This record gives sequence, structure tokens and C-alpha cells, in this order.
Amino acid sequence: MAVPGSLRRHPANRGLVSHCTHHHIVVFLLTFFSYSLLHASRKTFSNVKVSISSQWTPSCLNSTAPELLPYELWNSSHLFPNAEEATLFLGTLDTIFLFSYAVGLFVSGIVGDRLNLRWVLSFGMCSSALVVFSFGTLTEWLHFYNKWFYCCLWVVNGLLQSTGWPCVVAVMGNWFGKAGRGFVFGLWSACASMGNILGAFLASCVLKYGYEYAFLVTASVQFAGGVIVFFGLLTSPKEVGLPELGADEDEVSMEEDANRPLMGNDDVDDDDRNYSIQATDNDNQPIGFFQACCLPGVVLYSLAYACLKLVNYSFFFWLPFYLSNNFGWKEAEADQLSIWYDVGGIIGGTIQGLISDMLQKRAPVLAVSLLFAVGSLFGYSRSPNSKPINAVIMAITGFFIGGPSNMISSAISADLGRQDLVKGSSEALATVTGIVDGTGSIGAAVGQYLVSLIQENLGWMWVFYFFILMTSSTILFISPLIVREIRLLLHERRLQRLAE
Repeated sequence: MAVPGSLRRHPANRGLVSHCTHHHIVVFLLTFFSYSLLHASRKTFSNVKVSISSQWTPSCLNSTAPELLPYELWNSSHLFPNAEEATLFLGTLDTIFLFSYAVGLFVSGIVGDRLNLRWVLSFGMCSSALVVFSFGTLTEWLHFYNKWFYCCLWVVNGLLQSTGWPCVVAVMGNWFGKAGRGFVFGLWSACASMGNILGAFLASCVLKYGYEYAFLVTASVQFAGGVIVFFGLLTSPKEVGLPELGADEDEVSMEEDANRPLMGNDDVDDDDRNYSIQATDNDNQPIGFFQACCLPGVVLYSLAYACLKLVNYSFFFWLPFYLSNNFGWKEAEADQLSIWYDVGGIIGGTIQGLISDMLQKRAPVLAVSLLFAVGSLFGYSRSPNSKPINAVIMAITGFFIGGPSNMISSAISADLGRQDLVKGSSEALATVTGIVDGTGSIGAAVGQYLVSLIQENLGWMWVFYFFILMTSSTILFISPLIVREIRLLLHERRLQRLAE
């Protein structure tokens, strides 16, 4: 008995290994480090907040600053009367950045699908570097301090940095097909964590000379990276004469379509396959924003990612503070220990992506991981005052939360943007990625305020209960996809047994 084409499976890495060239490696590295540099500049701002707060307050309240006379001349440009108000403003800048970044993602995805991805990414990196330089270095050199100017610069920075993720995911999606996509994207999505490490390293090397030099170094490296991307990045295989993913993999394996997501589209009705996007007369015509929202799975994964990114980014922003505040550990020790959460996320994204490649389904893998995440959150909320034990539970929590977060923002976004329903208009990758990550960033921005509010009024235990609620909501939003793909897996197993 012949096995249906949709059930014939080949090793997940077969297509990946057989088609990998040096161009694939260059694209992997360039996109990896380009987004790492964008994240490094964000991490720099987090690392120098104490120094900035000291600079923005009068020297009489700042024990590290020399007392300069006359007092009226040297302290007239300081922004805040005390360090508490300066710290509050820095938190406001974080919220401003996240909201502008979220709005920019919706626009940048559409722009990336209509213009050359290399141009958009390079422009975003270089322009953002100039804004970061102006914010942290130029204003300090000129002794120009103005709250509204800082807010405007950070809004612009959020909009410019939003060009990064949709573009790099779209480029990776053009080069790496469904075969092995989960593993490759799981490994590649470590770029954000690598950027955090790189930003902390660069800032720590020059912070003793002044916080303005931390901004100078990261902005210079980011600008140089943008120039390299402009001259070196290939956005698709056709630029070097290689076949595009769809045509190439159709010739190699009729049972696998690289442009079809691992979402269980096998049972899509014929009427759905005649979706309006396919009816377009112009090949590769970019689809609209609302058309992208109507693609199967986009809205559900976007809402799920809003809840999950809220939890993930809350750990990013609040974990060192929680360790210092709850256990009384030194700030430097808390910063070093918090790296284990990123380590768990890197490993989780890679392993879970590989498992989803083997199953050829993503949603069930996410469901299992998120169920374990609920348990790990409950366990971490009761972690004892022991650094080794805390680090182990933290890494486990990062594995089950950071892993699914990386997979939704990268591999699943690529799946959603290269599915059957957009074959007549395949330029949808950046738009879909912008929608998913933009919705997630809105959730992350709102979450930072909610976490501070809950912690201040109810305590840290209720913050973890809030995280558990958001993680459970993530499972709820993708539950239709989970049920659908589990049914498909069971159906495929039954047909395989009959074929034997």
C-alpha cells in the first residue's frame, strides 16, 4: 500500500545538508551579528543607567561627582533634583522605546517586503547607530540635557531598530527552507542573547572613562556592521544564481514543500486554497497588512507571543533587580547569575526546534514546553537563597520559556510567511514577522508597567502568579492549532500502520 505524499518523511536535516553552501553560512553569520549589534546597543543603555542617573542629578547629591563652583553655572543644566526622579525617567524611556519599537515593527515588515531587505536593514543599523551616538555621546560632550530631546531620540531609535528583526528573519527564511528550519532558526535566534553579552562586554571595557564612551563604542561597531551588511548581505539565493527555495525543493522532494509551514495545513479545504492572495495576477506582489493578518495562524500566534514575550522580557529587565532585592545579593553577582536564563533559552530554542523538525509540527512542541514552563515558574518562585540552585532552576525556566519565545519569533514566523496561501504573492515574510513581533512587543511594553505595579503592591510572589497566568494564556491562544496538529499526527500514524 502506497503511503500518501504528506506522510512520507525524510530526515529533517537532509535538505539542509545537501543544499548548504558558503553563501548560506555567510548569510547566517551576517544576519546573526547584525541583530546582535542592535541588541548590544539596547543592553548598553541598561548597563549605564546608574552612571546616567548620577550625571543627571546635581553634584551636591552625587558623591562621585566633583563639586564645581559657582554652583549655579555648573548645575543649571541638570535635569532632576534627585536620583529617584532620574531613575524613573530612565524607566519611562524604556517604555517609550518598547512602544515605538512595537509600532515600528508593523510598518517595517511592510516596508521590508516592498524594498530591498539589505537596504532597509543597513539603513536601520546605521541610522540607529547615529541616534545612539547623539543620545549618549554627543549630548554629553556638548553638555546638552533636555528631557524632550531624549524622548524624541528614543522614539526614533525604537522605530529604526524595528527594521532589524523582520528583515533578518525574512532573509533567513529566503535561504533556509522547511527542512531543518526549526534547528537552524533555534540556533540562530541566540543572536539576541549574544547581543546582550556583547553589549555588556563593550560597555564594561570603557565605562571607567565615562558612560558616553560606552555609547560611542557600541554605536561605532553597529554603524560598521551596517556598512558590512550593505555591501555583503545576499537577501535571496537568486542573487547568486541559486534556485529559490520553492522551486528547488519541489524538484528534490514532491512530498515536502519548503513554503508550507509546519502548522497542519494538510487538511485545509479546497475553498481555502483559493484564498484571494492566490488570485493576484502579479507574481511576488507583496500582500497587504490586513491580508497578512488573515493568513492562518498569524493572529493566534501574535496574541500568544504577546503573552509569552511579556514574560520573557520581564525576566530580561527585572531578573537582576529581583535577585538583588529578594535575596540581598550584590548587583554585580545578580547580573552575572542572570546570564543563565539566556543560556537556557539558547539551548531550549535549539533543541525544541530540532524536535519540531523531526515531528514536522511546531504547536505540540510549544504546548509541552509551555506546560513545563508553568511548573518551572512555580518552582523558581520558591527557589532557596542559594546561587547554584537558583542558577539551575533559572536555566530550566529559560529553557521552557525562552525556547518557545525564540521559536515563535523566528522559525514559526518564517513558516507563517511562506505558506501555501501566499504562493501567488510570496513577499510576506517581513510583513508577517513584523505583525507577530510587533504584537509581542506591545505585550512586553505593557508588561513592564504591570510587573512594577504588582511587585510594589502585592510582592514578588504575585508577579510569578502573573507570569503563570500569561504563560497559560499563551497555551490557550494556540490551543486550536495544537488540537489540529495532534489530530494530524495521530491520523498520519494510523495511515503509516496501515501502510506497513
